[in-house]
Amino acid sequence: MGNNTMPIRYGKSTSMNPVITSIYTADPSAHVWDDGRIYIYASHDTDPARGCDLMDRYHVFSSANMVDWQDEGEILSSEEVSWGRPEGGFMWAPDCAYKNGTYYFYYPHPSGTNWNDTWRIGVATSTKPASDFTDQGYIGGLGGFAMIDPAVFVDDDNRAYIYYGGGGVCEGGELDKSMMAIQGDMKLMEGLEDFHEAAWVFKRNGLYYLTYADNFAGNNRMRYAVSVNPLGPWTYKGIFLEPTGCSTTHGSVVEFKGQWYLFYHNQDISGEGTLRSVCIDELHFEQDGSISMVIQTREGVSLAGAAASPNRSSQAYGTSACLIGGGASLLTLDDGTKVIIGLQAPEAYAQWDEVDGGIGGRFEVAVMYATAERLAKLRLIVNGRDYSLVNALSTGGSDEYTGYTSLTVRLEPGSKNRIRWSGGNGDISISGLLIHSLED
Repeated sequence: MGNNTMPIRYGKSTSMNPVITSIYTADPSAHVWDDGRIYIYASHDTDPARGCDLMDRYHVFSSANMVDWQDEGEILSSEEVSWGRPEGGFMWAPDCAYKNGTYYFYYPHPSGTNWNDTWRIGVATSTKPASDFTDQGYIGGLGGFAMIDPAVFVDDDNRAYIYYGGGGVCEGGELDKSMMAIQGDMKLMEGLEDFHEAAWVFKRNGLYYLTYADNFAGNNRMRYAVSVNPLGPWTYKGIFLEPTGCSTTHGSVVEFKGQWYLFYHNQDISGEGTLRSVCIDELHFEQDGSISMVIQTREGVSLAGAAASPNRSSQAYGTSACLIGGGASLLTLDDGTKVIIGLQAPEAYAQWDEVDGGIGGRFEVAVMYATAERLAKLRLIVNGRDYSLVNALSTGGSDEYTGYTSLTVRLEPGSKNRIRWSGGNGDISISGLLIHSLED
């Protein structure tokens, strides 16, 4: 491994919004599992944007305190879906459920080139919440309208229900014991006013809530309805999230350590509706059970529990150990630190060979950086695979090496891994490579 360590930065008192900044994520489905952590299963807006047809490579993020979020890595791509659209892409809003020792990851994906007419709801499974998922095919017997935005709710009696829909139609039904097939028939969710898409169901004090995005022109809002039955009929209650500045809205509601939260997305980082970012704000209820209007904040949410340990460290590879080219060069700072500059050049890169992946598996790959730009980007290529662009938000100055951006990828066992950060997307300098294993 590297010859020294550098700590991953901690110390935030609030999550800040957006909360996931290194890559673009949307449609967050949040769940709290038995390990006590909260997990976000999100869609991934691949950068540079090409619209919804390029969405792919689902990632999972987890936290023990709502503030420090860990990218757990990619869990499924269209390349791994044998029954899917040959051209890939179109990996839209997902969800995950846990039942009887297995995690079930549900995602919409077309089965043919003519994507709009061939939607299916795929299912991948794992015994772990954030890795080792294997696709199991898709749920049969569904169709007739937009099969998008699946949401799965497991009730207190362990019965599981699935909801999906778009284009103004929402349906729900009960899953059988396999969690891969519908028990009985799907039924129309009656009583929803101005439903567009993004169904989500949760339960509080014996009452079921169904939240969804409406059809407000160019800037959806979130509405909700309630019922005493998980499949309705529903009683419409109102709007609880105003437009986020993004042309789409999609969210989830979950309780964590006694506080309820709304997960949603906006486009504050990119300014583009097809490059979105997950946000979190508190959600509150009135005494009669109605949802209060959610206040969108820049600060995000406060710590829920203890702060992450500052003792966690990464293996660090210095700049003198890398190969640079394409206009990039080394600069020695006044304190003797060697940094890589010139990464704004289109062909510039910094490459580390012989990176030690230990026994292999998931590693967070990161750089410490400085940039005066509001948003710069670096392209991450690991062992020849292009992981697309990774965001680097402003550090306030070109000599302020306080930035940290990362992506979790898989490294091969041993010291034959090659990691390249390519430039050409903003004036940014980096002070070294860091990796941290996420495997036990």
